Amino acid sequence: MKFTTFRYNNRVQAGIVAEDAVYNLNDIDASIPPTMLEMLQIWEEIIPKTQTIQNEILEGQHQKFRCPILEVEFLAPVPNPTSCRDGYAFRQHVAAARRNRKVPMIEEFDHQPIFYFTNHNAIQGPGAISCMPDHFEKLDFELEAAIIIGKRGRNVPADQADSYIAGYTIMNDMSARTLQMEEMLLNLGPAKGKDFSTVIGPWMVTPDELSPFVTKPKSGHTGQNFSLEMHCWVNGIRVSHGNMGEMDWTFAEIVERCSYGADILPGDVIGSGTVGTGCFLELNGTGLLNDPNYTTQWLKEGDVVEMEITGLGRLKNNIVAEKSDFSILKIKEMFKSK
Repeated sequence: MKFTTFRYNNRVQAGIVAEDAVYNLNDIDASIPPTMLEMLQIWEEIIPKTQTIQNEILEGQHQKFRCPILEVEFLAPVPNPTSCRDGYAFRQHVAAARRNRKVPMIEEFDHQPIFYFTNHNAIQGPGAISCMPDHFEKLDFELEAAIIIGKRGRNVPADQADSYIAGYTIMNDMSARTLQMEEMLLNLGPAKGKDFSTVIGPWMVTPDELSPFVTKPKSGHTGQNFSLEMHCWVNGIRVSHGNMGEMDWTFAEIVERCSYGADILPGDVIGSGTVGTGCFLELNGTGLLNDPNYTTQWLKEGDVVEMEITGLGRLKNNIVAEKSDFSILKIKEMFKSK
């Protein structure tokens, strides 16, 4: 099933996507909570009910609750997640980024899956990404997949962790690289380089829908893996292509580490980290390594970013500039000049 949060007739609703429409679940069955976060808190109870409703829809029932897909505004599947973490699962991306900086691959990548917490209050869905002036200093996309947790857990072993995943979605971990690189010189972060927008959507897909794409995890790893093609276009030009099946660390292994000595909660969002070729930082570095005259590219006002992952849909955003000249980079320069 495909679960989403959407706006229709000025009303924010939680529902399922079936064929060419979206259906509000709470309107069909009042025992189903009205928000995705509330549904996730009783996920194992909800799934049988929603499966029955989807079957009924496919049989032609519930048409009075039908919202044509072209007339709805998709929001983040879970607009108010309990937390948001992002992993570092693709060796290809890590190795390429280090090669481009002319440093060796870090052996610790193979020791454990790592992650950082980002701003869960900045989660958004399709539509406009609002950026301040400093964000446009090397503004970047990051092509990722993400999971949404559907069951509370703590100290969850990897061989059980897939049962805690309610579903999968596309993630664009937006990055302001100048802010990010400056703060990480102090071995802390990323923070201001990441906390203005993390995009997920357009819906959350349950694991059963991805069963045709199951593939083995990398040797020595534990957990489900899916061979899903990943693409990103900027202004209609494809700039990135990878495959979710190339994750070295599985989501199950990332969940194991996230839950060690800490609770994971229904509604937590956990990203995969960037797929190989999945951001301009990597693409620009590779280009300059091969050709010193390579023309680098960063996102700018008016750009349209579209991401697609097999089975997970297509996520579309446009870059807009806030009407402000406030700059923390300028403040920093003022302090340096004193």
